Amino acid sequence: MTPANPAPRRHVEAVAADPYRRGVVRGELLRDALPGTVEVYDRLFALGGVTPAQVRDDAERALDAVDRFRPDARAEIEGVAAGSGTELWRVAALNARTEVLARSTVVPPGECTTVVRRFAAPDGTAVGTLGVQTWDWHVELADHWHTLRTRGAGHAFVGLTENGILGKIGVNSAGLALHFNILGHTKDGVGGIPMHVLAAIVLGEAGSVAEAVELVRTAPVASSGSFALFDPTDAVLLDLSPVGVYEMRPHDGWLLRTNHFLTPAPAAHEKTWLYQPDSGERRDFVQARLAAADPTTPADLVDLLVTGPGEPPVTCLADPAQPLGQRWQSLATVTLDPATRTAAVLDGTPADAADGAWRTLTAG
Repeated sequence: MTPANPAPRRHVEAVAADPYRRGVVRGELLRDALPGTVEVYDRLFALGGVTPAQVRDDAERALDAVDRFRPDARAEIEGVAAGSGTELWRVAALNARTEVLARSTVVPPGECTTVVRRFAAPDGTAVGTLGVQTWDWHVELADHWHTLRTRGAGHAFVGLTENGILGKIGVNSAGLALHFNILGHTKDGVGGIPMHVLAAIVLGEAGSVAEAVELVRTAPVASSGSFALFDPTDAVLLDLSPVGVYEMRPHDGWLLRTNHFLTPAPAAHEKTWLYQPDSGERRDFVQARLAAADPTTPADLVDLLVTGPGEPPVTCLADPAQPLGQRWQSLATVTLDPATRTAAVLDGTPADAADGAWRTLTAG
């Protein structure tokens, strides 16, 4: 049962010019929370048949890949470990949790839905963008995420992430916004930049969609995901995979993403058994809503993602009768506005929008 007056969602301010020190600050603020997060992921890794030795090896390989691409990101992960009193490989495993879980055929990935609206004047000139996303993940991790502001090098950014993980969803002080969905390819593995670490790097370094795409194309990617990237005038949806990075531009002013590839090359070897038919059904459902509506505000976008019995689970509610690894919940709903550099984070599902606990953060 949900408490009548739940405690406010944890918020972390990680502010320091030195990346290691920035990590230490974050780790100190998460010292009491990280052991529980590690424990839940240990259970999920074990359920997926990934041994502790494999987890450690994957984590250390991922950390080495981060070090080769962006040593500052490795330093920040090391700082989180030091500040929280957690073994380094365990914090690295959290940051590479998507890649570690890609080994599993038992624990499927989450079911997130993202919509980005690109507004245009009658002459076709872009005049603004807005985005919304559900973050759907294992309900056991409902108490293991927080809102975040990080500042000190490059661009400041705000949004949400899981305990110990450098980044996930957010907007930065230059007005670049990023929504993140998981995808799956048969060649997914460890050895490249973990998707969550790459998201944090993009938000910390890129000042526009063009800069973000260029950065992502330089990254050694060995796993799969999708970044919806948008700034005040531009927007793109990326299929990231071990076989390449592929772009999609807005169609009729919209970008719409669930959890399957939308471009042919990576789709040819997709892990369809993990996502379908659910991902396609959710996308078709929201696409039909978009065709019948003209949302213009963040609240309108959130309404697009509210579903109920008999409809595809865009609003995702956990079934308590299901076992560990099968209990999905929309843990958060996020709207991003690049023009105001604002992330609004709802601690709950889209259906909770009217009465739920929102936190609004501005990057800067």
